[in-house]
Amino acid sequence: MLTLICLFWTGLIFVGHFFPNAPFVSVPWRGEQSFEDLLRREGRKTTPPRDFVFLAIDQSTLQLPPLTPDELAVSRGLQLLSERPYPWSRELWALLLDKLFAAGARVVMFDLLFNPPNDADPVFHAALDRYRDKVVVSANFDFRNNTDQQGTEQLNVQASTPNDTLIPPPQLQDDRVGFVNFWPDAIDGKTRAATYRVTDRQLAGLPPEPGDQIYESLATRALTKIGHANDVPNDFGGHMMRFTAPDAFQPRPLYEVFDPKLWHANYADGAFFKDKVVMVGPSAQVWHDVVDTPMSPNTLGPTLHFQAMAAALGHEFLRPTPRKIGLALVCAAGLVAWLLVAFVRKPLVCLGGLAAITAGYLGLSRLLYDNTSLLLLTVPVLSALVLSGSFSLGFEYFLERLEKLRTRRTLERYVSKNLVAEILENPDSYYSSLRGVRVPVTILFSDLIGFTTLAEKADPEALVAQLNEYLSRMTTVIFSNGGTLDKFIGDAIMAVWGNVRSVGTAQDAKSCARSALGMRKALSELNHNWREQGRMGLGMGVGINHGEVIVGNIGSQDRMDPTVIGDAVNLASRLEALTRTYGVDMLVGASAAELVRDEVYLRSVARVQVKGKTKPVDVFTFVASRAEEADPEFLKWLETYEEALEKFRVRDFTDAKILFSRFLEFYPDDLLAKMYLQRALEYEQAPPDEAWEAVEVFQKK
Repeated sequence: MLTLICLFWTGLIFVGHFFPNAPFVSVPWRGEQSFEDLLRREGRKTTPPRDFVFLAIDQSTLQLPPLTPDELAVSRGLQLLSERPYPWSRELWALLLDKLFAAGARVVMFDLLFNPPNDADPVFHAALDRYRDKVVVSANFDFRNNTDQQGTEQLNVQASTPNDTLIPPPQLQDDRVGFVNFWPDAIDGKTRAATYRVTDRQLAGLPPEPGDQIYESLATRALTKIGHANDVPNDFGGHMMRFTAPDAFQPRPLYEVFDPKLWHANYADGAFFKDKVVMVGPSAQVWHDVVDTPMSPNTLGPTLHFQAMAAALGHEFLRPTPRKIGLALVCAAGLVAWLLVAFVRKPLVCLGGLAAITAGYLGLSRLLYDNTSLLLLTVPVLSALVLSGSFSLGFEYFLERLEKLRTRRTLERYVSKNLVAEILENPDSYYSSLRGVRVPVTILFSDLIGFTTLAEKADPEALVAQLNEYLSRMTTVIFSNGGTLDKFIGDAIMAVWGNVRSVGTAQDAKSCARSALGMRKALSELNHNWREQGRMGLGMGVGINHGEVIVGNIGSQDRMDPTVIGDAVNLASRLEALTRTYGVDMLVGASAAELVRDEVYLRSVARVQVKGKTKPVDVFTFVASRAEEADPEFLKWLETYEEALEKFRVRDFTDAKILFSRFLEFYPDDLLAKMYLQRALEYEQAPPDEAWEAVEVFQKK
């Protein structure tokens, strides 16, 4: 069922992103666009060239400030600006070109259309010819849908170019003319890309072919004239730009160039314009020449050409995630969610894992955007991860509730109902009522691994039969080694040696060790039989500890049960939980390990400080009984592992690394050795502080 849940959400997210026009499923696509726009605003920006200057036809230029007759008399430009409203005499633009190029400007670009005739066209024509290698003017493609006589809708493209008096036809082939069009995204209308070249077939809605007539943009013409033609993409597609900061190209009032006092004060008598690329265009609100971009819904049209030039000069173009890789990422997200929920089996850990993966992926997206210009597919991937994981966890929680009910009914066949209810429902109040005597005992906790997965797939009768078979076999092993079955807790077992009848502290501990090894062997045999029957195998975690506890008969006048409580009991329980952390099936406290060392081959695991304890303890795992045949090769290399761990604990990380690596050459899948090798490598590069004692502190039970 978990697989179906993950497949459903992954498939839905896939359709929603890769087929955004499908009904009811376009949210992931729009979400991804919004996230990419957020990256553009918050991530690294293109560095704006310092030699770009925007001379703006702003409100102050359209409505000149008060000027004295003397000021007007000394400036022909101010006279032309004040004679009549826009459009002014084109003599003004000829004067502007003379003034800017005399000051040393490299190129002047006009984001203005000079199509209608004007009384000073010959003067401006002469200036355009005079500075033909340093000036670029605008053309515009106007797209309209017309319907022919048969009722078929057709695309009609009209070009607005400088009139024939200014530049002889064909104007679009003249290197002084570039188109100013940007093509926004069809769905949300935002402009994210620049097109530097188009063909006549493209304008008609057809794919380009060799031999097509090629038209170049205003930015392309200007970059060519300043010697950067090789920086312009040599194709006919749109290129997503990495934008500069929104305030990179601040407009400067055009009229200031013609005002002698401002020309001197603001532009150092023209020295400011030396080697500058100058854009002339509108910025006044009355022009409505604004474009909706990810940086702002009111990006000035002329500055967008500067954005296109800056992106080309810096090669700052963004790359989308390839479609196949995007599909793989979405599928991988669903798979990760399934693996997390299906194998971790701890809801809080799963939620933490989902949160950590989400945060890490977001950080990776930002890192790749800033450093490689890759727009990593993010919203669909994280949507598949979070939705698949969340709904799977919800389903798991539902199954867990059913499983606990089934487990409770199974346990009631072994112990009284009232005791089961108290242990499962009120463990704190149950233990708080204990009173008795202190005695040294050895405690064993065991718990099933994989039982929830089994509960999903097995029918109720098969589940009960399998659980009964397991519990019966384990209790038989415990009883055969002189242990007391204290209680069942869900599918967990608590057993004690030395609480009812002791044969000596060491012998109690050794009996517990023999029982643990017998349980390991019994579970292996059960799993073999179950798998031959087509049933799912189970894992087991065992925690063993020795210490002084309180023993007493607890209950009512109608029913009394013996039990034990104390720190030693708690530590045994914590060790059982830590078996999953270290990838072993048994963890043994130091006190118990010392008592059984001559009976069992031990392997050091870690030095831990569990929740509720202030002092760390060394923990071990059982390799095998000394009475049985053990792998001599493994025992030989186990000495290398132990030496490596000792080096690690005394901060000799280099030698520890070498020894762990040597051990892993023969046992490459050993989880403990791999874990310590990784830590040794990390600590070799960044040693821990002086207070470090190789202790792992666990804040959770």
